[in-house]
Amino acid sequence: MLSESFAAAVKRGVAVRMIFNQDHAQAIPVPPPPEIDWAFVDQLKSLGVAIKPVPGVPDLMHHKYVVRDAAMPQAAVLTGSTNWTNDSWTREENVIVTAASAELAGAYRQNFEELWERPDVALSGRVSAGWLSLADSTRVRPYFCPGRALKLVHAMSRTISSAITRVRICSPVITSGPILGTLAELCEQGKIDISGVYDATQMDEVQRQWGGQATASWKIGAFHSVAAAARFGSKRSTPYAKGSVHDFMHAKILVADDYVYVGSFNLSHSGESNAENVLQIESAAVADTCAAYIDKIAARYGGPPLKGS
Repeated sequence: MLSESFAAAVKRGVAVRMIFNQDHAQAIPVPPPPEIDWAFVDQLKSLGVAIKPVPGVPDLMHHKYVVRDAAMPQAAVLTGSTNWTNDSWTREENVIVTAASAELAGAYRQNFEELWERPDVALSGRVSAGWLSLADSTRVRPYFCPGRALKLVHAMSRTISSAITRVRICSPVITSGPILGTLAELCEQGKIDISGVYDATQMDEVQRQWGGQATASWKIGAFHSVAAAARFGSKRSTPYAKGSVHDFMHAKILVADDYVYVGSFNLSHSGESNAENVLQIESAAVADTCAAYIDKIAARYGGPPLKGS
């Protein structure tokens, strides 16, 4: 289906370009990247799609977004957690959001051009954009990593710490120090409704890694206190192995009151060094929709029951 869509776009004169993370032989991070289907890549090339692999060394090109007709009235961005793999569509929990905005598309295109012109993850993500308004007055703000990683994690932490009614977390792993520490403090206070879901298999691996790092040992206690106090659901996914099924809890969403952060960024320390994007959205309606989705997934994997059930 994707190849047919690409072929149709190229045939009607659309310039289509794609970048992706190139496999490498280094140790697999947590969570691991998907494997490249080179036959599909070659097929896209034959259709006329311009292709550029970005070496995932030492950090991943982890974006998952599409920019359509940047700088034109019909410009839009599709972004979220979904890799372009069969497992992502059929076996994993994922999220995609669409925002129609020429200004927003321009910011994402600027990030794309960084990597297209110089495929070096460490030098990307230096796009700085403020709040933008969509046609319905919804305010959005994009963040890109690694260039704006510290700005992003501290913005997330501030949003969590200032929440009054609710916090919802949906992430394969929760390892970012500022975010994990803020969550632990909020759980200790016990004043607001906090819950969510993570991938248990991946968090087990993370905690084994933490156990061998003196500077990260505090995170084990902090994570246990958060998981217990917030009554998180946890998906027991298939352990990673080359060629295995990928059925991770893969969605990445943070809801705090009426703010939503959604994109490719796991709430992880390693994600701060990857090429990532997050869209912050100020909207009670979007926040309600995302919170309901997180509650549904959390309940599926042992979290608190849905209201009314």
